[in-house]
Amino acid sequence: MGSLFRSEEMALYQLFLQSEAAYATVSELGELGLVQFEDLNPNVNAFQRKFVNEVRRCDEMERKLRFLEKEIKKAEIPMLDTGDNPEAPAPREMIDLEASFEKLEKELREVNDNAETLKKNYLDLTELKHILRKTQTFFERLGVL
Repeated sequence: MGSLFRSEEMALYQLFLQSEAAYATVSELGELGLVQFEDLNPNVNAFQRKFVNEVRRCDEMERKLRFLEKEIKKAEIPMLDTGDNPEAPAPREMIDLEASFEKLEKELREVNDNAETLKKNYLDLTELKHILRKTQTFFERLGVL
């Protein structure tokens, strides 16, 4: 198996793929980890590219996964790290993954908001409890109660 080191022998190829086969082909090549892609249209704006919507969706899913990972680490929940990269999901599975990530992110944000509200309420009630205790001792000293 080769690598991408300078001294490694390399070859330049140009692939022409049908749109229907592009995803499967690029995912297989990417999983091998031995391919470097060169942009043959560097002057084309990123928003004019054919798969810009899919790239945006992947970026958004990656953001959601980073958020979930950060929250898991913050809660000190152990995570299983298999060490290897999973295979690229099929395009239909991407829709299911996107929906799952969206749901998990929404639920976790609600949990965080609720925890923050509970903490604020607890602190407010604790403050009121101390105020009531102090006023009770004050009135007891005055002989009012």
